[in-house]
Parts: sequence; structure tokens; C-alpha cells
Amino acid sequence: MADVGLRERKKRQTRQHIADTAARLFAERGYEHVSVLDVAEAAEVSEQTVYNYFPTKQDLVFDREEDLSDRLTELIRSRPSGTSPAAAIRDEALSFVESIKAIPADQARGGLDYLAAISPTVRRLSLEVTDRLADAMAVAITETSDEVNPQLAKVQAIALAWVIQTITDESGRRRLAGQDSRPLADDLRPIIASVIDSLDGWLSPQQDGRRHARRR
Repeated sequence: MADVGLRERKKRQTRQHIADTAARLFAERGYEHVSVLDVAEAAEVSEQTVYNYFPTKQDLVFDREEDLSDRLTELIRSRPSGTSPAAAIRDEALSFVESIKAIPADQARGGLDYLAAISPTVRRLSLEVTDRLADAMAVAITETSDEVNPQLAKVQAIALAWVIQTITDESGRRRLAGQDSRPLADDLRPIIASVIDSLDGWLSPQQDGRRHARRR
């Protein structure tokens, strides 16, 4: 068991080392001008090792997509009765903003936010990720909301997924303007909190009930 734990720890360390190296290279050269081979050489691992952890180059930038989608959809599915999907993801979205503070200065311009602000390729990929996130959240909303049909669920999910996209967009814009990670996160937090609270007012079951009453 100790050997298994050590191997897993080494794998996580290797994966993080590769991701950090890629972020540094992207920051120095730009996404389009860095190859997987460049990352492998800088990280002092084989190119195949990089692919073992990151099957495509874009995975070096979007490696958190699956984890984020899983967390947000689970929060929607497990939310207490009477809680809106917006309220369910509020703390997670604000934690996402808070995590910006931990990004080292030498990697800040190699992250998704900054790269999406300067690279049309990364911007397009970012929007594709947001669309997939909306699809996953729409399924979760439909499965847990008797009064919401799949079409309305998709509209609601797009609004919620765009909260995450807004974090990326605003963070990238502010980095481009020269703002550092900590003040950036501090400035962005109340903005995102306000957006989510507004969505909570729209998506809350109580509001749905009042709208149905007015229609009758």
C-alpha cells in the first residue's frame, strides 16, 4: 500500500510539473508557438510522458474541465429542496475566483484566462468548453427540477456556465491590463457574487411558483 501511495504521489507531482512547465512556456512564447515536444524538453520528460498525462495540447490548458464539470453538476444534483441551481454552485464559483490568487506570477500569462484573451484559438476552445459545461448542467437541472423542461433547463444552464466563462474573460482582461492575481481576485469576487445572486432570484423555485401563478 505504501508503494502504491508513493507511485500515485509521484504521478501527481509529474503531472503538476508538466502543467507548470507548459504554463511557463505559454506565458513566454504564446500558446500557438509552443509544441508538446517543447513542453517535454523543458520539463525533462519524454514526449510520450506528456501525452500520457495530457492526451492533446489543449489539455495542457483545459485540464480542469472534467473536474469542474463534475463538481458543478454534482452540486446541482445534490442541492436541498428549495435551493436554486445558482445558489447550489455559488460557493464553488467563488472558490474558483479565489483560486486565482494562488497562480504564481511567472505562470499567470500561461493560464487559460490570459491565453483566451490574446489567442483566438484558445478563446474558441474556451467557448467550446463552456458549451459542454452548459450541456452537462442542463442534464442535471432537468433531472432534478420537475417544473423545468429540457429547453428551459438548457437556457438556465447556459446562464450558469457563463458565470464560469465570465470569470475567465474578466480575469484575462484584467491580466492583460497588468493587474496581479491577488487584487484581481479581490476585485472580481463581488462582481461574480452579484451575478450569481441575480441568477438565484431568477432560478429560485419560489420565483417559478409566482410566475406560474401569474400565468394562471
